[in-house]
Amino acid sequence: MEKSQKPDYKKIYTDLLNLKFPEKKSFCQKILSKATLSVQDVLQINTLIFPAQEKSTFKLNQQHRSYDRSDILEILDYQKTKNLNNTQLANYFKISRNTIARWKKMFISLPYQTGNS
Repeated sequence: MEKSQKPDYKKIYTDLLNLKFPEKKSFCQKILSKATLSVQDVLQINTLIFPAQEKSTFKLNQQHRSYDRSDILEILDYQKTKNLNNTQLANYFKISRNTIARWKKMFISLPYQTGNS
């Protein structure tokens, strides 16, 4: 079974900045200097390049996001470190509360206590 590959966000955003937004390159240099970009880095650089998106464009882009296991665990860890509830985390990352609840069930499942009652 082949492991799915993540897009090379570093190359994508570098090319985008070089071709279309060279004036914004200095703002994004700190993020692009990292070896790999995390979910938070991608969201942050996207906000720097495209500060105000139309609602329809944003909704269309939101439908095409995908997260792998490490991204999900990073988001859930962010929730834990910042002491956020599901609604606050959903608003911050602009994802559904139901998605977060489902991720928590999948990746942070509490062991059931088995007792003889």
